[in-house]
Amino acid sequence: MTMDPFDVLGHLLKRRSHPAATLATPAPDGAALNAMLEAASRVPDHGKLVPWRFILLRGDARDALGAKLVETLEARGESLDDTRREQETTRFSRAPLVIAVVSRATVHPKIPVWEQQLCVGAVCMNLVHAAHASGYAAQWLTEWMAFDDEVSAMLGLAEAERIAGFVHVGTPTQVPAERARPDLDSLISEWTPQ
Repeated sequence: MTMDPFDVLGHLLKRRSHPAATLATPAPDGAALNAMLEAASRVPDHGKLVPWRFILLRGDARDALGAKLVETLEARGESLDDTRREQETTRFSRAPLVIAVVSRATVHPKIPVWEQQLCVGAVCMNLVHAAHASGYAAQWLTEWMAFDDEVSAMLGLAEAERIAGFVHVGTPTQVPAERARPDLDSLISEWTPQ
């Protein structure tokens, strides 16, 4: 398969996250979803360790997980007003599909954990690009749930596993607003020998 490099570059230069609340049905499933996950998995992976896995959150499971977030916060003594309760209840139901990307990075004699974590970050970004390339849109989020041990246990993560991101996927309902981008000149230096 030959790809026009200008189409890929054009996509990358226009890429914008679509807020999860602006993503509607349908979401990818079946062969389309498998193709996206396969594309997400085509990342540099030193040692072929595959330090990631995916958890799909869709249908009623999204609402059930939102209800568990509320239960967890209230069990910790947090007082939730109606706005906060709604925010937590709907965390995973804003988009029709949420893909939790799980980092399985572990200590290895030759491959640093940091390198494995970078690999998992590349999986998240490839997943976002794959969603857009498939005619859908996505937003990569973390928020407090990604760093919470109780939420990790709810999702069945092993002790050494961590959430790298929740990638919300669906059909875009609006064009996302552009935002200011960094000044490229301020980010570039050139090394010269001393």
